[in-house]
Amino acid sequence: MNDRADDTSERLAGLDDAALAEQLGQDYARVRAEIAKRIVGQDDVVDLMLLTLLVGGNTLLVGVPGLAKTLLVQTVAEVLDLSFSRIQFTPDLMPSDITGTDLVQEDAETGRRHLVFVPGPVFANIVLADEVNRTPPKTQSALLEAMQERRVTVQGTTHVLPAPFFVFATQNPIELEGTYPLPEAQLDRFTFEVMLEYLSEAEELDVVRSTTSVAGDPPGRVLTAAEIRAYQALVRRVPMAEPVARHALAIVRATRPGSPQAPDFVSRWLAYGASVRAAQSLVLGAKARALTRGRAHVGFEDIRALAKPVLRHRLLRNFHAEAEQVTVSTIVDELLAAVPVPS
Repeated sequence: MNDRADDTSERLAGLDDAALAEQLGQDYARVRAEIAKRIVGQDDVVDLMLLTLLVGGNTLLVGVPGLAKTLLVQTVAEVLDLSFSRIQFTPDLMPSDITGTDLVQEDAETGRRHLVFVPGPVFANIVLADEVNRTPPKTQSALLEAMQERRVTVQGTTHVLPAPFFVFATQNPIELEGTYPLPEAQLDRFTFEVMLEYLSEAEELDVVRSTTSVAGDPPGRVLTAAEIRAYQALVRRVPMAEPVARHALAIVRATRPGSPQAPDFVSRWLAYGASVRAAQSLVLGAKARALTRGRAHVGFEDIRALAKPVLRHRLLRNFHAEAEQVTVSTIVDELLAAVPVPS
């Protein structure tokens, strides 16, 4: 892996932003092709997961069991040549089971005892937090510092996580007994919330055929950690016209009850709106989306296409919306209609 990282550094060295953007587009297509060798359908989900990697964020995957959430995350890590770790969240999981702990070891020569840090499963490039809402808040919070600061603190000592670092957390939307809803502060750390739906009949038939016969060629490794970091830096250099940035901000500010920009239905249906972190996620995601579509500039369509995955988990409905059975997705649709594209 180190040899591949060195080769990557040499391959990207000296490329200007235009050439680097062209290379990103080619590599993005290769990554999608390799993932498709194992994952059938779910094109929008794969797109959002790869955008997560390009912006250096985290993603919450919501879907019923059996939709290949674990396999999808594991496949992405394999194609990108990144280390992968899966944590099954359960009610008895402790914070140290995630972060690691200090153990007492004895020196064979001197006989002295000393503390040695044993890293937990969070020390990987891609961490799958499976059923993250099935563990108590104390353990959930152990993931918070890792997601935001890219480090963990154990016994007063800070340990830096490997770079790049991403968390993909899963939730089951139908089996809620015995769960602990994620607090708003932790939900806000997720760049996107991605909803996984059932496959079409044709896609489901492909899955059944491919998984009940002789396995095909495994996905190939396309990118390295060094390459991903180079593309992440490129995303932040993508220019954005001020009207586009203002449009992203207008959508976010319109979600806040009591704000002058908020439509009447926002105050009726929402208790709290989105934070400034939502605007940051919307802008960064739009920049990455533009690059993956071969454009070196961000358009209004990039902003609006990502409004639902960016805002869906950040908007807190009030009792009026729950009583009227108004979903967050419906509220975002109404917001996009109320904040039209500038002429």
